[in-house]
Amino acid sequence: MNMVDFSEMIKADRRAKQDYKFEGTFLDYLHILQENPEAYKLAHKRIYDLIVDQGMTLVHTEENPRLRRIYGKDTLKQYHFFKENFFGIDKTLMKIVRYLHSAAMQGEEAKQVLYLVGPVGAGKSSLIDAIKRLLETSEPIYALEGCPMREEPLHLIPKHSRAAFEDALGVKIEGDLCPVCRYRLIHEFKGKYEDFPVVKTDFSVRSRKGIGVVPPVDPNNQDTSVLVGSVDISKMDLYPEDDPRVLSLNGAFNVGNRGIVEFIEVFKNDVEYLHTMITATQEKNVPSPGKGSMIYFDGVILAHSNEAEWNKFRSDHTNEAILDRIVKVEVPYCLELNEEVKIYQKMLGNSYFDAHIAPHTLEIASMFAILTRLTPSNKVDPMTKLKIYNGEEIIEKGTTKRIDISELKEEAEREGMTGISTRFISKALDTALSESESNCINPISLMEVLLREIKEMSISDELKKRYLGFLQDTIKKEYHKILEKEVTKAFIHGYKDQAQDLFNNYLDHAEAYVNRTKLKDDSTGEELSPDEVFMRSIEEQIGVTQSGAKGFRQDVTAYMFSVIRNGTTVDYTSYEPLKEAIEKKLTSSVRELSRIITKSKVRDKDQNEKYDAMVEEMKHNGYCDHCCNVILKYAANNLWKD
Repeated sequence: MNMVDFSEMIKADRRAKQDYKFEGTFLDYLHILQENPEAYKLAHKRIYDLIVDQGMTLVHTEENPRLRRIYGKDTLKQYHFFKENFFGIDKTLMKIVRYLHSAAMQGEEAKQVLYLVGPVGAGKSSLIDAIKRLLETSEPIYALEGCPMREEPLHLIPKHSRAAFEDALGVKIEGDLCPVCRYRLIHEFKGKYEDFPVVKTDFSVRSRKGIGVVPPVDPNNQDTSVLVGSVDISKMDLYPEDDPRVLSLNGAFNVGNRGIVEFIEVFKNDVEYLHTMITATQEKNVPSPGKGSMIYFDGVILAHSNEAEWNKFRSDHTNEAILDRIVKVEVPYCLELNEEVKIYQKMLGNSYFDAHIAPHTLEIASMFAILTRLTPSNKVDPMTKLKIYNGEEIIEKGTTKRIDISELKEEAEREGMTGISTRFISKALDTALSESESNCINPISLMEVLLREIKEMSISDELKKRYLGFLQDTIKKEYHKILEKEVTKAFIHGYKDQAQDLFNNYLDHAEAYVNRTKLKDDSTGEELSPDEVFMRSIEEQIGVTQSGAKGFRQDVTAYMFSVIRNGTTVDYTSYEPLKEAIEKKLTSSVRELSRIITKSKVRDKDQNEKYDAMVEEMKHNGYCDHCCNVILKYAANNLWKD
C-alpha cells in the first residue's frame, strides 16, 4: 500500500485557498474588471452560466425512434449538470434553465420567483439542493470588505458617474450601497470610494455566504428578522436608532444576496410574511430593520411546496399580487420506465448495501411505481400505456398499433402528480435488502415486500385495492412473460446468433419479395424465389395475416433502409415487430423442452446437462446461484402449469 502524505495534502489545500485570497482597493478591482468584465455578474446569470458551462446536448428526436415516440418532433436539451442525478424530467429541467436564461438576460423573469410544485418525493428539494451545491463550486466573487450583504463593489460609484464607468468597463451597473457601507464610505473613507477595501469571497450553505434558507415559520410567531435581519438592541445605548451601526443584517435576504434564497414549503407561511418576497422580486429591494432605508437585493429566489398548498393559496383571490410574481414549474413523478429504473440504481449506488440484485427487480419496482401514477384511459390498458410512455412499439394482431401519445397525455393533464413516490419504492427496496438472508433480492421477494407495505398504507380502500391489483395481477402477468422469455432464452444456446441468422434470412427474402427479384444461393449460385413458407412461419408468430403479409414486409424493408440511411447499425432488434416475431419463433421451438427440464424432479443425464447449461447461461445474464435457484423453482410452479 502506498503511504499517503497527509501533511502535504493539508498544505496543498491551504496553498490553493491562499491563491484565492485577494485584498486590494476598489481601484485595484476596477483594473481587474477592465481586463475581465466577466468578473461582474448578477445572480441569475452566474447560476445560468454555471449550468451551461458543464455542457448541453441537443437531442433531435427524429434520429431516435424511441424518443420520437415519446416526444414527437420536439428537440430536447439535456444539460450535463443534471444528467447523473435526475431522470425522466427533461422537460421540467428545460423549463428551469429557460427561466434562468430569461432572468440572466434581465427579462421580466429576473423579477420573479422560481416556484417548484409537485407531489412528495418527486425531487423538488433535491433539485434546489443541487443548484445550491453548484453555486458553492462557483469562482469566488469580489465584495466590499466587511459588508454584511457581501455586495458588488461597483455600488460605490456615484449615480452621476456611472455612465462613464459603464462605457469604460463594458458593463451595466445595477444596485446601491447598503446603509452600513454608505456610512463607512462617508465617515471612514471621507467619500474616497477608490480607497474602499475589496476582498474575494466564496459561496457556502453552511457558512451562510450567498445562500439563505427560509424554513416554514409558525404563522402565530412570525418574525421578519428571519428575512431581513434586526436591530441589535445591545448597541442602542451607543448609537442613535437610525444609525446603520445598530443594524444586524443577518436575515435570509441579507446572506443570500448575490446568490440564492430558498423558501421551504413556502405557502405554509402567513401571506403577510411573503410581502418581503414581493419587494425583493419586483423592486429588487428589501426592507431595512428599524427605520433604515430599503436595501438593494440581487438574488435568485427559489421556492417549493406540495400541490395541495399551492391549490389552497391560489384559490384565494387576495393573493394575486404574489401569484403574478411567480414562475410555476411542475416537478412530476417520472413516467418513463427506463428512467425510473435509473433513479433506483442511483439510490442503491449511493447506499452501503452490497447485495446482489437479480435482473428485472428494479424494473418490476419501477413498473409498479409508474402504474400507480398513470391516469386510467379507455383507449389502452394500464400496462400498454406504461409501455407507450416508455417509447416502446406496441404490437397488436401482427401490426404496429399506432396510438397517439399526445392524446393520452391530453386526457390526463395532472398525470404524474399523484401515485406512489420514489421514496416509498426505495424504502421497500431497503426492506427487501435488509430482510434477505442470502444477500440477494429478486422480483419475487420484492413483490412480497411491496404487497405487505401497501396493505399497511393509510390510504382509501379503493386506492389500496387498485394498487394491490397492479401487484397481484397486472405486474405478475407481465413478469411471467418476461420470465418465460428469460428462461427459454437461457435454454437456447447461441440465442443472439440464431436470432441474427433468422433476421438476415428474413430480410433477404422480404426485400426480394417487395422488389420482385430473385435470391442467389451462396453455395450453388442458383436463383431462387423468395421463400413464402419461411416468411409466414415468422410473421404468424405475431398474428400477421396472409392478407397483411405484403404490407408487413414493405414496412420492414422501408424501415430498415431508413435506419441504414441514418448510419445506424442494423440487427435483429432494430425493428420491434420483427424482433418480437423472431424471438417468439425461437422460443416456441424450445419452450416445451425447457418446460420439461425445468419441472422435472428427476432428470436423466441429457436433461441434467441441458439444465446445467441453462443455469450457467442465466448466471451469465446476471443471476447468482441463489436467485437462479429461486427463479427457476418459481418458473416451474407458475409458468407451466399442466
